[in-house]
Amino acid sequence: MGWAGVFERILGGDLSVEIRAFDGSRAGTAGADVCVEVRSPLALSHLANAPGELGLARAYVSGALEVHGDMYSALAAFPSVTLNDVPADLRRELLFKLAGYRFWWPVRVPEVEHRSRGWRHSKNRDSQSISYHYDVSNRFYEYVLGPSMAYTCAVYPEQNATLEQAQFTKHDLVARKLDLSEGQRLLDVGCGWGGMVMHAAEHYGVRGLGVTLSRQQAQWAQKAIAERGLADLAEVRYMDYRDVPETGFDAVSSIGLTEHIGLKQLPHYFSFLHDKLVPGGRLLNHCITRPHGQQRARTGKFIGRYVFPDGELEPVGTLVSAMNDNGFEVRHEENLREHYAMTLAHWCENLDRNWSAAVAEAGHARARVWRLYMAACQLGFERNNIQLHQVLGVKLDGTDARMPLRPAF
Repeated sequence: MGWAGVFERILGGDLSVEIRAFDGSRAGTAGADVCVEVRSPLALSHLANAPGELGLARAYVSGALEVHGDMYSALAAFPSVTLNDVPADLRRELLFKLAGYRFWWPVRVPEVEHRSRGWRHSKNRDSQSISYHYDVSNRFYEYVLGPSMAYTCAVYPEQNATLEQAQFTKHDLVARKLDLSEGQRLLDVGCGWGGMVMHAAEHYGVRGLGVTLSRQQAQWAQKAIAERGLADLAEVRYMDYRDVPETGFDAVSSIGLTEHIGLKQLPHYFSFLHDKLVPGGRLLNHCITRPHGQQRARTGKFIGRYVFPDGELEPVGTLVSAMNDNGFEVRHEENLREHYAMTLAHWCENLDRNWSAAVAEAGHARARVWRLYMAACQLGFERNNIQLHQVLGVKLDGTDARMPLRPAF
């Protein structure tokens, strides 16, 4: 039996995709729109060296494994199977064969794989992790994200809304939850390319300060701020949020930063943001979460090595408790899980449409990482393996939350 048949035995015989292997074997549905090709024995060597998602990811990123057709459709077609799910006799046979490939076909870890150094969530290590992911290339992100340059979950007002409409709606929803108005001061931590501070300045007359650990993001944002004539209101700094010296902000937005904070650092994180606010000031925390507390916080090996080093996802209850225990009264919470699946689908479309340019800009391996991870995340949100929550907290003014009886947002 060829290798395609081995994979069919492991995954089940009713696959809607075609599997082809370097030994000439075929399995699955012949002529399907999606074909998974084991192009080289190096793919099997990667699996032998790191069984599971990391080995598969290395095989794909290196080009030893190829997916022809839509990546999302390919991932959706395969059942979730671990090595322990494989029958014992087949598992022994598989491991024996893979060991031979590991010996005869030694592999190198792809150069784009990241290994963190230093104390976890220290300023230096956090800077390395953020730079690894976000300092790829501003132009590469333009190909993926589109004109909004917003790298967080959008909010779709309608099913057929465009990505740009949905990103505008997201920024405006955050602004309305924070009750922004002219003359106020906003701190946006982990500000990305400055979308939130520019939205607040342009549409609400707010003085916004954004901070990011990505030098390339800060440079792009400052240029965009100047081009849009917002320099008197908006500013983005290359800076760790923990080093912001100013206080007395009317509002704080944290859109996609908490995933990088870590469970042990949450009390300091929320306490720090609480101290930055005036009495009655609001915090809107927008981040990816686990669906429940029985899952481990740290991300899987593929995401940890190739996408978000040191990323941690907490259940929303943990975040609400941490906010509550560190000074905030929680006033509103909502799950935008389906919206993030739709956002990722649009990003995947953008990458596919701009594939040649994206590869030329960031390299073949990096582009393949993005193709794999965004499709996998889209599937994860659809299957409720991950969620996206917005939590609104208020720094009370005595006992006054300065909230209307029924918020309009």
